[in-house]
Amino acid sequence: MNELKKRAKSFVYAFQGLGSFLKKEHNAWIHCLAIIIVSCCGLYFQITQTEWCIVLLCFGLVLAAEAFNTAIERLVNLVSPDYHPIAGDVKDIAAGAVLICAITAAIIGIIIFFPYIADC
Repeated sequence: MNELKKRAKSFVYAFQGLGSFLKKEHNAWIHCLAIIIVSCCGLYFQITQTEWCIVLLCFGLVLAAEAFNTAIERLVNLVSPDYHPIAGDVKDIAAGAVLICAITAAIIGIIIFFPYIADC
């Protein structure tokens, strides 16, 4: 039973982290707004089940990348509170990873939604 409590507690910590991420990160709010807009478009255009799966994977990929970026930035700020060029590079690279994911998601969105929009 002790092991089950440990597993349950790990979910509590994960949800606390998610809450902190969503409360404090403005970029996460922007991503969530995009998720709402794209979801409304998906409902409006009645995209297929396969397209929904792809769109949901994009949502998860971008949010997870932003969460990793946030964790990396906070850790770098903790261990290197003063400016250091390597610390700056680490933060820039993490932000670049989010950009790669967001651009990829946007391209996938265009591929999925353009035919629906063109038919209007």
